[in-house]
Amino acid sequence: MARSRVILWSTIIIIGAMLIITPLLANRYFALVSAIILALTILPFVTRFERRKVTGRELVMLAVLGAIAAVSRVPFASIPNVQPTTFVIMMTGLVFGAESGFVVGAIAALVSNLFLGQGPWTPWQMYSWGIIGLLAGALRNTHFLKGNFGKVVFGFAAGFMFDWIMNIWYIVSLGKDAQLSDILIYYGNGFYFDLAHALSNVFFLLVFAKSWMKILTRFKRKYGILEG
Repeated sequence: MARSRVILWSTIIIIGAMLIITPLLANRYFALVSAIILALTILPFVTRFERRKVTGRELVMLAVLGAIAAVSRVPFASIPNVQPTTFVIMMTGLVFGAESGFVVGAIAALVSNLFLGQGPWTPWQMYSWGIIGLLAGALRNTHFLKGNFGKVVFGFAAGFMFDWIMNIWYIVSLGKDAQLSDILIYYGNGFYFDLAHALSNVFFLLVFAKSWMKILTRFKRKYGILEG
């Protein structure tokens, strides 16, 4: 529980810093600052996970979940911001914990972009989906996320959180030409796309969450994988 609290508060502080500080630095070294923030957030979680004594069976489970999350994004590519990837990442975090959720989120972005196109935006997607999986895992033992209502609310918020973090990539592309007014307009114009992502998360959670939780929990208990 103590480790989960540390992870949770660290994540909140990092996200807050990104959303508040980086727009203010849009006209000064923004690309460098954003790259440093991504590195400082992604690498510690990946390093911590690698230091765990992970069995081959556990690696296979994470690889399968990462592949499912990635491939499930491809058929929905023609529908803007509607895909079950976020749902799969959330389920991973809720059942297997924060670190597993982060790793699967990062894998999903990297692998799916092999089909949809890699680019400078890929690390941002890895971070955004990783944070969603991490938060789901860090909060999984709370009363809020143990209920269906809490899961739905979290899924809805995750849709906006992912897209708001990804919008920072647009600011990076503007570099020194970025203005606060342009940033606010861009966030406003993307509202309906963000809403589509949030509502699709709600749909997948309402329809599939119970069955996925049962299946993944059964695997976890049967094989004793990714405990803690």
